[in-house]
This record gives sequence, structure tokens and C-alpha cells, in this order.
Amino acid sequence: MSTPRWDHLLLDATLATFAGDRPFGLIEAGALALKDGRIAWVGPACDLPAAPDTLATSIDRLDGALVTPGLIDCHTHLVFGGDRAHEFDLRLNGASYEDIAKAGGGIASTVRATRAGDEDALLRQSLPRAHALLHDGVTTLEIKSGYGLDLATERRMLRVARRIGETLGITVRTSFLGLHALAPEYRDRRTDYVAQVCEAMLPALAAEGLVDAVDAFCEGIGFSREETARVFERAKALGLPVKLHAEQLSDLDGAALVAQYRGLSADHLEHLSESGVRAMAAAGTVAVLLPGAFYALRETRLPPIDALRAHGVPIAIATDCNPGTSPLLSLRLAANVACMLFRLTPEEALRGITANAARALGLGDRGTLVVGQRADLAVWHALQPAELCYWIGGNLLRALWIGGAPVTIP
Repeated sequence: MSTPRWDHLLLDATLATFAGDRPFGLIEAGALALKDGRIAWVGPACDLPAAPDTLATSIDRLDGALVTPGLIDCHTHLVFGGDRAHEFDLRLNGASYEDIAKAGGGIASTVRATRAGDEDALLRQSLPRAHALLHDGVTTLEIKSGYGLDLATERRMLRVARRIGETLGITVRTSFLGLHALAPEYRDRRTDYVAQVCEAMLPALAAEGLVDAVDAFCEGIGFSREETARVFERAKALGLPVKLHAEQLSDLDGAALVAQYRGLSADHLEHLSESGVRAMAAAGTVAVLLPGAFYALRETRLPPIDALRAHGVPIAIATDCNPGTSPLLSLRLAANVACMLFRLTPEEALRGITANAARALGLGDRGTLVVGQRADLAVWHALQPAELCYWIGGNLLRALWIGGAPVTIP
């Protein structure tokens, strides 16, 4: 008897491959084989080259259950100290964001709490948030710094992000967000702070292998195009890709700026202009929509979905998990909100948390179910892809595979 060629075979699966021309790349009554952590075969089970029992060491028969790529959350601020639930209460009792900020709240309070925590304390606080996303089917996660605003704390945040990946066995991509807010000790020395980020913090953290990409908050209450361009130039010199918080509250033409640097993504985009859309399309820059922040801030201006579609800009969806404006711990719920508030189709939303989210992180080895891709898979208590966006909350995850190995989720 010949030795089985595959490690594992999934049979009688409904495969949402997000490849090919069919909606969702759907293959019904499908089969998917795993070998050495990669997808080795995918297609209709009737096309298998031999009897299943002769092809794989182990076999799962799924009775039609839906299988998708592992979900990818491509924009989070998951590592931070404390929380801002009390500010949520204050806002709903009539306080404005400006009132809260003047009283020492807002991002300043998160900076204080994050600076006060050592690495182990930040890991203890952040792991449950990462666990929640894992339970939701997330196998790849982006985590930004930006709540330290000094070298020591930014380093701790990025080290904790790396440790989360090691602890949970998931892929964590890190983004340095030094230009998130002005550090309090630089209140009257803005130029000096930007210089510190570009000339001291970023090079040091990059040299330590803690930075996968560089981000900034280009906004009237954040940093200007010129300041953003300065950190982008430094990132370029260090060989690091860039991405940008852009056009959330106003149009500073940040999307065109990040596209000029062939950036991975421009994120938020409620105030994105037609010229910004065209620039992103030409550069291949992904539009990352963040419906959690739109919902939490009770925004009314929608991202220009029709223009993004018309120009073929890839659309990704992320939680933007953060303590102030998007305390969201479900990527599936983010997809649901994107459908309901932004009027994305379920296919657009699901591509946005798989294939296009991978692209927003510069990861070409995941996000679709095709031969050669990394075998990160989610098996669902569902029979069709739209169910993942249809259900509002709840636990639909049946099984999870990361790098070709089944994961026991605590």
C-alpha cells in the first residue's frame, strides 16, 4: 500500500476559497488537503485523484460545514493599559470629547496607563482581547504601538505584541505608530517630537526587529501631511512599508500621500476624495474600513464605497480594537456592521476580512484557499458564507487550523 501523500483531508465541506470567478469562490461538496502546513489540494471531492482513505493520514468529514481562510484583523490597537469605559459613560451623560480631554481623559489617559504598566502587566491585560479575536476565527492580527509616545513604552508595546503571537501561536504583524498623538512632555515642542520619532525611536525599534510597518495619524487633531511625509521618508530609508490613518475626520489628502509611497493601506476614509480614490487605485493601496469607530463615534458621513468599487480599490475591514473609539472584539461583527451601515455585500465584507486584509498587511501567503497558501482555516457552524455576516454576534466557530495544525481554543 502506498504512503498517503497528505497529512490531513477535509471532506464534504462548503469551501469559500475567495479565488476564481464564482461568488465567494464557492466550492460545494468540496475537499481540501493539508501537507506540511500548506494547502496541498482543493476542489470538488468528486475530482480527488484516488479514494480518500488512501490519500491522507487523517480525514475529517464535515457534513457540508463552511470552511473559510482564517480571518485576518488588519488594524488594531490591541495592546494598551487601562480602559476608558468611564468616558463612554460620561459621553452618554452629555460630556463632549473636548470636555473629557481637558479633564485629562482621552488618549492622554491611555498613555498614562500604558506607561505605568510593565511588559508582563500589559501582556496580562491584552491577551484576553486577543483571545476574543481568536475565538472569532482570527488567525492573523495586526497590532499598533502609539500609546507610549516614548521609546521605552513603545518598545514594551511592540514586545508585548510579539509575545501575544508567540503565546497564542498566531501571526502578529506590528506597526509603529509614533505619530499617533503628541507626547505630553513635548506639548510645546512639536517639531522636536516629530524629530524624536523619526531619528531616534523608529530606527532603534526597527533595529531590534520590532517593526513590520510604519503608521501615522494624518489629521487636524493629529499630524500634518508634511510631518507624516517625514516619518514615511525615514521608513523608506529603513526599508519598511507604510500605512496611514487617513481622512477620518477631514480631508488632508493623506490617502494620496500614502499612495505616493506605495503604502499598504489607507484606513478610515470617511472623508476620502475622488482624487484620493484614484491615487489609491493607481498605487494598489488597500482601503481599510473601520465600522467599529464609525459606530462608536456615531458618525454620519460614509466612506465613498461606490467610488472605491468603481476604481477597483481593494476593500478590507478591521475591528480597530482600541480603548477610546472602537472597543470591538469581534471581526465578524465588524463585517456585519460594514454590511449594515456601509452597505457592503456579504462577499465584499468577507473578502475584506480574508483576502484583502492579507493584502493590507503585505502577506501574500494567506487569505484564500488555494494550493500553496498557508493552511490557516476556520470551520464554521454554518452552511453558507453569508451566515458569517448575517448573525449578529454569537459563537459560530467550530474548528480552527493554524499552519496546518488544529488549534485548541481555551
